[in-house]
Amino acid sequence: MQRRKLLAAAAASATGAALITPASASSMDAESQATFDTVMAFMGAMGSGDMETMVGLMADDMVWHNEGDSAMPWIGPWEGKEAILGFLGVFGANYQTTKWVNEDQFAFGDTVAVFGKMNGITTKSGSEIGDFSFALRAKVRDGKVVLWHWFEDSFAVSNAYHGK
Repeated sequence: MQRRKLLAAAAASATGAALITPASASSMDAESQATFDTVMAFMGAMGSGDMETMVGLMADDMVWHNEGDSAMPWIGPWEGKEAILGFLGVFGANYQTTKWVNEDQFAFGDTVAVFGKMNGITTKSGSEIGDFSFALRAKVRDGKVVLWHWFEDSFAVSNAYHGK
């Protein structure tokens, strides 16, 4: 239980408590809406450090893939709940999100795409990254997130991590 509390604090710190810009999806079919709702609930739980909800929304075989400089300890892929929970602890110890704004988000079938702006500080160097764009491609199966594929300005993040 203590591990979950520590992971919750790390996840909330890394992702920022005010993670989500409210979104609506007025013209989606039922499958797309359910997919969208699942991903937004997962994102909201991550931002608030609600590990119980996050874990409940993760498929056992979920894959979390971060693109970028493999010298940074949070670059994936991470496969399965336990590996992802381990990764979140590492990420939380190395990165603090200071800004997260979802600008566009939509779903089609089992897939959600989210685009936005972020900023953060890497704890290794203490350097602020500066505003950068991100994109997320997430997939849902049977009401659970099975893929979280994250894209960001990995050059800017890597430079801040390495203190450049």
